[in-house]
Amino acid sequence: MNERGCEISLWQLIGVFNKIALASFGGGLSAWARHVLVEERGWLSDVEFLSAQTLCRVLPGANQINMAVFVGARFRGPAGAIAAVAGLTSVPVVLILALGIVYFRTNHLPEVKSVLAGIVPIAIAMSAATAWKAGKVCLTGIVPIAFALAIFVMTAYWRLPLYVSLILLVPPALWWAWPRAAAGRH
Repeated sequence: MNERGCEISLWQLIGVFNKIALASFGGGLSAWARHVLVEERGWLSDVEFLSAQTLCRVLPGANQINMAVFVGARFRGPAGAIAAVAGLTSVPVVLILALGIVYFRTNHLPEVKSVLAGIVPIAIAMSAATAWKAGKVCLTGIVPIAFALAIFVMTAYWRLPLYVSLILLVPPALWWAWPRAAAGRH
């Protein structure tokens, strides 16, 4: 059941993840997932979404497939995970195959190159908007901001692999956050 007390059907999972996939065609999948799951449907809170997204990014595999498995399994178990993944992938696979055929027949045209170049800023803006919304929820003090800047510097400037950056930063982040999370529960 979701937080409104309604049971979520397998068809709803398929429909919602299909909507997320199709709305984010060309980029911004995380932004649309957050919008639909948190703001539109209310299936997850902001904190739950950010926690799930963090887990899904750390685990191997495609982030949004992991998110579909997480949400589907949370509400409907293994069948829900399968339904959510099917909703996320079925129609986009057919569309991308069709678009791939069109692209490889027209990619030499300057108009096609111009259209593709114009789409890039949109995807970047959607990613920035998601980061901004997430930051407002979890970057609430100097220490979380310092951890965020540290991971950015380690991966963007020092070019450390993400797993190395996580190995170095997760222990101190947990050491800092654990007492605060426990105090919030009591």
